[in-house]
Amino acid sequence: MGSRYKNSGIAVAAALALWGGSAQAQADCREDTVWLRGDWGSARFGVMVADDGAERSKGLMHVSKMAAGTGMLFVYPRPQAATFWMKNTLIPLDMIFADAQGVVQNVHSNAVPGDLTPIPGGTDIQYVLEINGGLADSLGIAAGTELQHPAIPQETAAWACTGS
Repeated sequence: MGSRYKNSGIAVAAALALWGGSAQAQADCREDTVWLRGDWGSARFGVMVADDGAERSKGLMHVSKMAAGTGMLFVYPRPQAATFWMKNTLIPLDMIFADAQGVVQNVHSNAVPGDLTPIPGGTDIQYVLEINGGLADSLGIAAGTELQHPAIPQETAAWACTGS
């Protein structure tokens, strides 16, 4: 897959969008977009995808600001224990840890820039979404929230892409 820096969609069209849970049905899955839904409603984030070792190692290091409604989706080849840190990260981040079906297992809010303390996300984690710090709490994103993205195998996804 490789990193996806699709500026045409992220800067403008991927601004945070909140709707009721059923309104997303009209949207198609795209590699540069992650949808989340839960009891709180739904949200869309324009994302860069980090799906190889080099991209995941770099992550959002040295990024001085990130537009609202954007983030980075880390995709692992299989479920595993996931631990993050904030080395060389300049902005506070929320880390949303999801299992192989795209179901959120853990949320770490407001990770401190530059902090080297390990942030455990849990075991059996395959996807991690990083967004601006404080946003997960303000939206209500918590364990049980479902992610929708084409990297999640559609035959086992908790929230499969439309048309799949």
